[in-house]
Amino acid sequence: MNTNTDPYAESIDPRVHCDACEAVCCRLTVVLMPDDHVPAWLIHRDAHGMETLAKSEEGWCAALDPVSMRCSIYEERPGICRKYAMGGPSCRHERDKWRSAHPIPTPVVLR
Repeated sequence: MNTNTDPYAESIDPRVHCDACEAVCCRLTVVLMPDDHVPAWLIHRDAHGMETLAKSEEGWCAALDPVSMRCSIYEERPGICRKYAMGGPSCRHERDKWRSAHPIPTPVVLR
């Protein structure tokens, strides 16, 4: 038995890809840590001094390019974004919540 296995890494679903996603992770609140270095215009500071990535009026991360639906600061993205594993449990949970709240309409067949 291999005692060096990472149960979290083993729980990643390889069938999940960002190319076929609604980018729901880009709607989550991203708390910035001291080691994060994002452009100042992307930082929102609340009344208590907590810094998060700013969001657009529609609720998307302000770093998300609305045309490509890709992160415009990918190489400099915050640590929490780096740790958010594509296809991991958190990713799948957020995708499931989004789909439950935004079901795909069933086509109407006229006879």
